[in-house]
Amino acid sequence: MGETTALLPPKKVGMVSLGCPKALVDSERILTSLRSEGYQLSADYAGADVVIVNTCGFLDSAKAESLDAIGEAIAENGRVVVTGCMGAEADSIRARFPAVLAVTGPQQYEAVVGAVRSAAPMPPQPFVDLVPNRLEEVGGLKLTPRHYSYLKISEGCNHRCAFCIIPSLRGDLDSRRPDAILREAEKLVAAGTRELLVISQDTSAYGRDLRHASFGKHDMRAHITDLARALGQLGTPRDPVWVRLHYIYPYAHVDELIPLMAAGLVLPYLDIPFQHAAPNVLRAMRRPANEAKVLERIAGWRRLVPDIAIRSTFIAGFPGETEADFRYLLDWLEEAQLDRVGCFAYEPVAGAAANDLPGALPLELREERRDRFMEKAAAISAAKLRAKIGRTIEVIVDEADGGGGATGRSKADAPEIDGHVLLRDAPGAKPGDILSVLIEDADEFDLFGVPVDTVLSGVPAWA
Repeated sequence: MGETTALLPPKKVGMVSLGCPKALVDSERILTSLRSEGYQLSADYAGADVVIVNTCGFLDSAKAESLDAIGEAIAENGRVVVTGCMGAEADSIRARFPAVLAVTGPQQYEAVVGAVRSAAPMPPQPFVDLVPNRLEEVGGLKLTPRHYSYLKISEGCNHRCAFCIIPSLRGDLDSRRPDAILREAEKLVAAGTRELLVISQDTSAYGRDLRHASFGKHDMRAHITDLARALGQLGTPRDPVWVRLHYIYPYAHVDELIPLMAAGLVLPYLDIPFQHAAPNVLRAMRRPANEAKVLERIAGWRRLVPDIAIRSTFIAGFPGETEADFRYLLDWLEEAQLDRVGCFAYEPVAGAAANDLPGALPLELREERRDRFMEKAAAISAAKLRAKIGRTIEVIVDEADGGGGATGRSKADAPEIDGHVLLRDAPGAKPGDILSVLIEDADEFDLFGVPVDTVLSGVPAWA
């Protein structure tokens, strides 16, 4: 008998991922690369040979959260690699945490992997190293549940909004080739994805930097309309795939997406960051100031797709915002009747042009206006959800407790940011199932219902 070679245990990596879904996709790509090299993942600090902290640097509050996460990782583990948007401030991170092993900026996947290799080299693995890795074949390692996936179609942004520093962190618009995006989507669907969440900094600008050129054997144009149509054709009536569009700026060609929603190729859902409505504030923000035109277009979208859900985010208390400006925003919201809304009290961001604007408002006033805005938004949401009582809608299941209870989402609800549909009498429900659900009740943000086959012979609770 010859000598046997003992297999050394592989190194383990921990990940703390902060910030938006775009950063989550970055984390998935980093971990996919490391997993393909044999690294295993650790669910806690104690089991990790090195910890990666993917930071957010958009707001000062997000930076504070990132710094807290770095400090915790150093205290609990001691071997930390920092990446992400706040990585652009490497000097300040190193000044506060000199023990960090490496600091890289956003999208620098190779640098992160290289830092991990240096900090925790993988031991040679005879035999194992000869086994081909299949992560790329199935769409890579995911940090989301199996049934939904974020699909990032571009990086960067060409806008120069006064309150935002994203272009300085992630650069100008850099679109991926449409054939590469479609290949990734096909792999995700083959691996079990039932919902594709299309994300970028400016989704409706997709392909502008490529001059909307065509690519691949199918001569596919780099344009959001063409891409959305192709993604919508990945599913079948028997095995549907939901396609949800995020971060849509209301350019004129967004109107081309509405017929795709009417045809069932794309979910009737638009995530549009309006930010405000008062013309004076929009100009100060360096945003398009055509709020009346937007209201006309929203009405037109609803005529074609009555069930379209429109979500947006707003900023209350921007420098120079008067009480009249804020009341204008409230009146605009009342007329727009947006389905899903978030609002932030304005927060200065280091490096943003808005910091130099006159008319800064006290924090108490900014927060008070945010609360007033959300009070009105909640009332609108509650009325819209009450109107769904008695209807049967499609719901995708996110969680099931095994005892008949389940939590899902309607086509109007994106994961993590919108509401839920809470189900009863759904003992066979599994994550990823798409069910027909009778809506029995509603509150300000969530719906309550039951799969239709459980109430066909009885009297529903809403009657």
